[in-house]
Amino acid sequence: MRILVVEDDALLGDALQTGLRQAGFAVDWVRDGEAADAALATEEFSAVVLDLGLPRVGGFELLRRLRARDDHTPVLLL
Repeated sequence: MRILVVEDDALLGDALQTGLRQAGFAVDWVRDGEAADAALATEEFSAVVLDLGLPRVGGFELLRRLRARDDHTPVLLL
């Protein structure tokens, strides 16, 4: 299962990535909404862990874009 972590805080992002990998997940970590939007538009993920307060594109806007593309990937909001 491949998970996209979208978190700009280095400590939180690293902890999420480490914990998910230790639990056996493949994890990609991006630090802003633009990078997440690009990744979600071109790659497939089983789930997204999404921070709401992101630089460049906020979490709610990113979620809106994802759903506008009819992408129903599960999203966990932080």
